[in-house]
Amino acid sequence: MLSLRPLFATFAAVLILSSPAHAETVGEVSTVWKLIGPNHKVVVEAYDDPRVEGVTCYVSRAKTGGLSGAVGLAEDRSDASIACRQVGPIRFREPVPLKEEVFSERLSVLFKRLQVVRMVDAKRNVLVYLTYSDKLIEGSPKNSVTAVAVDRGTSIPLRP
Repeated sequence: MLSLRPLFATFAAVLILSSPAHAETVGEVSTVWKLIGPNHKVVVEAYDDPRVEGVTCYVSRAKTGGLSGAVGLAEDRSDASIACRQVGPIRFREPVPLKEEVFSERLSVLFKRLQVVRMVDAKRNVLVYLTYSDKLIEGSPKNSVTAVAVDRGTSIPLRP
């Protein structure tokens, strides 16, 4: 009888490596006190790059509170900042494309998302990370960028 365990394990590994990164909340500060529901906040979240071991991105963003924020109907502001750092030896789990979305999170019930995109500056051996928000009809030009230099002894493997 054919066992499905190896097939399932392979599928799960591919799914995990190909899915966007997941946020880990580092901390938050209240910016506006709300009588009903949670306060408006600035949250700081950490995202490990799913294809590049040893790189973590820290994103700070506004999070709307109040009653609409408590029930998930609020639209968060487009303001966000990003800082990516080498937190260990950099190892590439697989070749990376020149541009790839590494994380996306919903900022409203419909249409608005926070994006983190990794770009490769092959000439300088640098990983560039950009955060911005988009909306189905009209996105925001507000953005933030950061870069992580990869040691010259380690070439960035590019996906054809």
